[in-house]
Amino acid sequence: MNKWIFSSLLWLVSSAHAHEFWMAPDRFSPAVNAPVTLSLRVGEGFLGEPVGFDRPMAVSLHWHRLRGQQNLTAQLPASPGPSVQIAFDQTGTQLIALDTQPVTTELAADEFTAYLREDGLEHVIAQRQASGQGAAPGRERYRRHVKTLLNVGGQSDAVFGVRTGQTLEIVPLLDPQGLRAGDAMPVEVLFKGAPLPGALVRVWNRRAERFDVSTERTDAAGRARMPLPWGGVWMVSVVHMVPNPDGQGQDWDSHWGNLTFELPAAPAQRRPL
Repeated sequence: MNKWIFSSLLWLVSSAHAHEFWMAPDRFSPAVNAPVTLSLRVGEGFLGEPVGFDRPMAVSLHWHRLRGQQNLTAQLPASPGPSVQIAFDQTGTQLIALDTQPVTTELAADEFTAYLREDGLEHVIAQRQASGQGAAPGRERYRRHVKTLLNVGGQSDAVFGVRTGQTLEIVPLLDPQGLRAGDAMPVEVLFKGAPLPGALVRVWNRRAERFDVSTERTDAAGRARMPLPWGGVWMVSVVHMVPNPDGQGQDWDSHWGNLTFELPAAPAQRRPL
């Protein structure tokens, strides 16, 4: 049985343009039944600021493991808190997936174009120019789709590659626990369940004062190989934007996908399935 403990802190409102948004466990390899604190962060440079973790901001929170999945959304606190705690009662890979409620924002045309260019969304720049909207403000509705992988009891299993069904999803094609520092991890990017070609994927790492980020475009099959030069905590992120079919004052729908995991210095022993 999973155990939950909730704490409270002032709600911190974040903008889409604070950029990356990720789930940050306080440990990635806990012992069985040892509480893990999960927090959310938003910002630049794989540092960021804490943001509230509660039921109103979440569309869904799911826990995936070998026994299947469990919907944890209703167990989130009703008021903002900085974190939740889960104690996992079995060994192996545990995948936690969060989808957030939509948020709307508007940027001046030049700021919006700079944001699109930074995140590899040149197709949106081209569409805006072709429709005569290149000088218009950028009106956007965005959602976050984040995942984190944990390995309880020092064990891993096939859950690392589970497709959660998130609208925008990063799926590892190899188990991070079976990789060494210096390997590359292939990932597949899915949008509404289909491979997403041409997406700009970033991989992030911070070691003390050193920060590194590299980028790769997905191929025609929606896949990219992301370099992992060092052991430690890694983040993979991607943004995709499409015209907003609902109107309601926002011209664009954007989706922000994110995955966090820990790469061991040496590959762990896999547990037989």
